[in-house]
Amino acid sequence: MNSSAPLPRKASREHRREQLIEATISTIARRGYAQTTLSDVAAAAGVSHGLVNFHFQSKERLLADTLRFMAEEYRHNWETALAEAPKDPGSQLNALILADFNQIVSTPERLAAWCAFWGEAQSRPVYQEQCGASDLDYIRVQESICERLSAEGGYATDAQRAARVLRTTSEGVWLDLMFTTEPYTRDEALNTMYFCASAMFPRHFDENGLIRR
Repeated sequence: MNSSAPLPRKASREHRREQLIEATISTIARRGYAQTTLSDVAAAAGVSHGLVNFHFQSKERLLADTLRFMAEEYRHNWETALAEAPKDPGSQLNALILADFNQIVSTPERLAAWCAFWGEAQSRPVYQEQCGASDLDYIRVQESICERLSAEGGYATDAQRAARVLRTTSEGVWLDLMFTTEPYTRDEALNTMYFCASAMFPRHFDENGLIRR
């Protein structure tokens, strides 16, 4: 197909919706969940208020679709990372750690948007509806990997608790990257995660990452 040819109507509609969702992420990052309006999103996207209303009908629908988009993006990111990594449990856990700090999902705007959704009480039912099942899938996968890693390394480590510690550390580093008064790099964020992993799985990780065998 000629790259200059117009997009088919369906593709054009989907492209426009994604453009508006990206504008919503940017707006939430700047203004917060409660203060975001359809007019703000229209201004950020450079389109009319009516066009935003045409695609999403209401602020509630726009925010719910934005959260769904981010959740699907996050899920695709970690599933792809696992699929591309070697199948041994050390490499699989390493893939999950790296996935959380992939620039696709951990840009400052996306971190700020996630924080806004997490922190706003009125967004919690929407979050559970859009993300609850995906969160449970991630937890089960992570716990299974930790269980396999404990068995392989002969660790006296509770896999469920190990997975929980890793998840909460990752979420905490995300928050720290948002709010710390002394910003640090992605590499330092990863070293923090690896320091945590090495405390539970010292024959597989050190503070620099996966110990290659």
